[in-house]
Amino acid sequence: MRDYVEANGLMSYSMDRPQMCRRAADYVDKILRGAVPADLPVEQPTKFELTINLKAAKALGIDIPSSLLAIADEVIE
Repeated sequence: MRDYVEANGLMSYSMDRPQMCRRAADYVDKILRGAVPADLPVEQPTKFELTINLKAAKALGIDIPSSLLAIADEVIE
């Protein structure tokens, strides 16, 4: 999760939390409107975020390839 990377973790590849919260709100809305929870489909995340902490990489002596940095959603320097 992004929080771990901000706390000096090396990198994270996790679900997009805002998107998952929106999907959860849709489920709550359907249930409050009378849908039976057992009838609702189980969904998996479809969007993921890659976050890299260059400070942590430098401290560990790890060189992050530029190709990986190019596809990262966020790079913490």
